[in-house]
Amino acid sequence: MLSSAVTIVLFMVGVAMVLDQVGIALGPLLASAGVVGLAIGFGAQSLVADYLSGLLIMVEDQYGVGDSVDLGEAVGEVEHVGLRLTHVRDLNGGLWHIRNGEILRVRNDSQEWARAVLDVAVAYDANLDTVYRVLEDTGRALRQDPDFEDLLLEDPAVWGVQSLDADGVLVRLAVKTVPLQQWGVTRELRRRVKDALDAAGIDIPFPQWTVWVRTDAQDSEPGALMR
Repeated sequence: MLSSAVTIVLFMVGVAMVLDQVGIALGPLLASAGVVGLAIGFGAQSLVADYLSGLLIMVEDQYGVGDSVDLGEAVGEVEHVGLRLTHVRDLNGGLWHIRNGEILRVRNDSQEWARAVLDVAVAYDANLDTVYRVLEDTGRALRQDPDFEDLLLEDPAVWGVQSLDADGVLVRLAVKTVPLQQWGVTRELRRRVKDALDAAGIDIPFPQWTVWVRTDAQDSEPGALMR
């Protein structure tokens, strides 16, 4: 970018020096160029906004090539960052061309660290202390695994009960990871947690419903309860 800017400036200075040497007055020429430039500027406001936004994206290091970003509809890996356009390759292989002036917010999953978050649903009759212990043991075992120890920045922590749903209790497990590895860590945690819950005899809840059947039209009490 700096090389291009210097080249343009040097070219303009060189043209001005040549015109001065051949006797062409620069004053009227610059005045005319200013009027034309003003007209072009009014007609190309969006183009100017794209270039300014692209410059700020680079200066502020909002994202770069190889980063995983969410730019609204475009979610994927950045393949190119220019002054006017950003190219993002999505999960399905589609290449998005986004004007920098249209980028209103950026979520970058590749800077500093990430977090793997796993919500585990257990039945209401499960002992939560046992559930916490199983999740903590599973998380520590994952961090001690040579294949994952470099991906986890801390021991996984049980954050506690996230919600009380109609079918069960939702418990959250979270851990900091290196950037772009949170999804693989989450998948491995999910597999290990499922095996650990099965070994501990803790049931994962399933959808439930209650059907009331009246055996007598005059009877206000339910005749049978099916679950």
